[in-house]
Amino acid sequence: MASSMLSLGSTSLLPREINKDKLKLGNSGSNPFLKAKSISRVTMTVAVQPSRFEGITMAPPDPILGVSEAFKADTNELKLNLGVGAYRTEELQPYVLNVVKKAENLMLERGDNKEYLPIEGLAAFNKATAELLFGAGHPVIKEQKNIFNDAKVPWSEYRYYDPKTIGLDFEGMIADIKEAPEGSFILLHGCAHNPTGIDPTPEQWVKIADVIQEKNHIPFFDVAYQGFASGSLDEDAASVRLFAERGMEFFVAQSYSKNLGLYAERIGAINVVCSSADAATRVKSQLKRIARPMYSNPPVHGARIVANVVGDATMFGEWKAEMEMMAGRIKTVRQKLYDSLVSKDKSGKDWSFILKQIGMFSFTGLNKAQSDNMTNKWHVYMTKDGRISLAGLSLAKCEYLADAIIDSYHNALLYWETPIEL
Repeated sequence: MASSMLSLGSTSLLPREINKDKLKLGNSGSNPFLKAKSISRVTMTVAVQPSRFEGITMAPPDPILGVSEAFKADTNELKLNLGVGAYRTEELQPYVLNVVKKAENLMLERGDNKEYLPIEGLAAFNKATAELLFGAGHPVIKEQKNIFNDAKVPWSEYRYYDPKTIGLDFEGMIADIKEAPEGSFILLHGCAHNPTGIDPTPEQWVKIADVIQEKNHIPFFDVAYQGFASGSLDEDAASVRLFAERGMEFFVAQSYSKNLGLYAERIGAINVVCSSADAATRVKSQLKRIARPMYSNPPVHGARIVANVVGDATMFGEWKAEMEMMAGRIKTVRQKLYDSLVSKDKSGKDWSFILKQIGMFSFTGLNKAQSDNMTNKWHVYMTKDGRISLAGLSLAKCEYLADAIIDSYHNALLYWETPIEL
């Protein structure tokens, strides 16, 4: 089996000292190679067929995780990683929520086992995550409309980001949703839009709901940052609850990677709100049927953490306090970055979009050439679409980042577009 891992056409076993006169292949039980004294040379060649994987090309680096790899390889002490959307402390270190530690200790104390879960997952988690999203006591929960899993459909894009204003192209968004074939799935970010950090206003959400209802579209919410936008779990669920109050059928995918810091646990859920409990039961049965051959049943560790935190009044209160703290730190560095940009840039450029955006990310408006300058000259690592993660920024680094942005915005484009004269 080891030979199957070789990518060379042949293997040479090079010099070993042997005594040719004493070389025997009998049953002496000794290894003649170990008793060699005189010097000779033996070359052995093993024929190996070319690997069937020789034609496999190298995959391009991941656009986000590849940024982290490049950051790690950089030895400059000023380097700054604003690529990956993971919360960091003011010292730019990973943060494990205190309430998560308590929930894990509780699991150890109770001696929770590692048995397989049902296909639909941990019941306590399903209940807790639905209550978090819709609010405890909401009719969609009482009527048992919570489902698990996802569906794949062909897709196209609708307008959202306006590069001229570095804001929301609301008119373009509404026009494209109206023009979509009736009954289309419409993917929406519930809050803290990734990558732009630009959310619709409450009034705009009402108009979005109107158009989707009018065209009989099916909303599919992506809720990955509940609590990270405003610091309030309830406020950040307002868009989803608006659609639920209208009696609309829709999907909601949830993740706890960000708001509970459970990045490596890969814990999330999907809720499907149906027009009747009977329809929900049938849909759930089909989704379980899809899940069975894909992963059979979900992992339990992260689900128990969420269930423990949300299901315990004390820990739930502590989580909301930590969430406020994390969201508050991001708001503070956002404000400091804006203040630094305004004080340093004398061009009169309007940087107010920094404050209008919300959540973990900011879309700077920098193009690829300008983003390259951020990395190559200033050692600031970010995605090439101009997105930066404010969760990876500290107050101490705000002025440095402002210098990098101002230089890249005003100077890098000219530098990269000027032809090289030899």
